[in-house]
Amino acid sequence: MKLPLRPSTRLPRLARRYVLPMALLGLAACAGDREEIPYVERPVEHIYTEAANAIDRENYVRAALLFDEVERQHPYSQWAVRAQLMSAYAHYQSLKYEDAINTLDRFIGLHPGNRNVAYAYYLKGLCYYEQISDVRRDQNMTELALIALNEVVRRFPNSPYARDAKLKVDLVRDHLAGKDMEVGRFYQRTGEYMAAIKRFRRVVDQYQTTSHVPEALHRLTESYMALGIAEEAQATAAVLGHNYPGSEWYQDTYALMTNSRPAEEGSFLGRLFD
Repeated sequence: MKLPLRPSTRLPRLARRYVLPMALLGLAACAGDREEIPYVERPVEHIYTEAANAIDRENYVRAALLFDEVERQHPYSQWAVRAQLMSAYAHYQSLKYEDAINTLDRFIGLHPGNRNVAYAYYLKGLCYYEQISDVRRDQNMTELALIALNEVVRRFPNSPYARDAKLKVDLVRDHLAGKDMEVGRFYQRTGEYMAAIKRFRRVVDQYQTTSHVPEALHRLTESYMALGIAEEAQATAAVLGHNYPGSEWYQDTYALMTNSRPAEEGSFLGRLFD
């Protein structure tokens, strides 16, 4: 049975409960309170079944503990290999991302040829993705999400996870571009135009397919004009007009460059942008 994919077009936390690896391993998915499991030696099938039942009840914390118990008591069994991945999933579902990532790294290191290793890479990407914060905060998790999701696409381009990983890569890149825009606008407001230009330039150069490029070109034009670099301002305005002639940022740039109303067909900037 294939893992059902429901690609999300939203950023983290709005895309929760996205994936059901139990379909991959023949089980289902988990939340619960922290608890301890006393060591009582039992057959591996009994422990695994109890863990699966905890998954079914959505008691993810207990499920993780029980899957870990499978590995502790029966480390060389095939059950242990599956339990390790399921433990990572249970940690993921209970929002214990660091525990999930550590477990996934161990799974990948120990079982690089396992048939479910593509899913392990994908789940690791989701763990980072769902920790992405507002653009006003540090974006370390965003960078890690980009690396992890790109790894899924690079290593497993034909896997059922690659399509959603690509979609999320686009969202992550847009988010990173948004961070640069936020910082660039701050520098622009405080008159630090060279620092602002560096940020806006990076959006244009590194995030060309994102929704922030038209504004970045407009802000670059503004910053060049503020520094009195008319030639660069005009060249940037031309790029904006050529690539985004119908955008609101084109109209604002026209007004800035001509100190007049929005561009009309046949006007100076209209001809310049043709």
